[in-house]
Amino acid sequence: MFLGRYEHSIDEKGRMTIPARYRELIAIGAYIYQGFDQNLIVMANEPYQQIYQQLNQMNMTDPIARQLKRHILSNTDWVEVDKAGRILIPQFLRQSAQIDGTAIVVGVGDYFEIWSPNNWAKQNELIQDVDTNLQKYASYNISIR
Repeated sequence: MFLGRYEHSIDEKGRMTIPARYRELIAIGAYIYQGFDQNLIVMANEPYQQIYQQLNQMNMTDPIARQLKRHILSNTDWVEVDKAGRILIPQFLRQSAQIDGTAIVVGVGDYFEIWSPNNWAKQNELIQDVDTNLQKYASYNISIR
């Protein structure tokens, strides 16, 4: 499971070190794609294949379904972890997420996200808003029993 938050630098070639505890989860490689919040999503093969299957079951005549397929599939690439524990983030994805020089890596369970520091700061501000959270999350039943 991908958990926690890390800050990593990205070198001039677009390589970023993956947190050590994440590496074994994507040892054979992973899919990286443009997220929905001006971020990037990195997902191991199996969960990404589940999303791919769901996309392929969508109605091709539905224009919104076609847009979603384009959004995800045309903005996806395969990455592998090199011997130094890094992945190469393609330039087009770095540009889409405004990532340059430094990135925030955020674990989200089955996948992790990569954010620019500015975009993460905005997102984190929303996450930390206690009053809004009380209203937003009141209807979710999160229980361990």
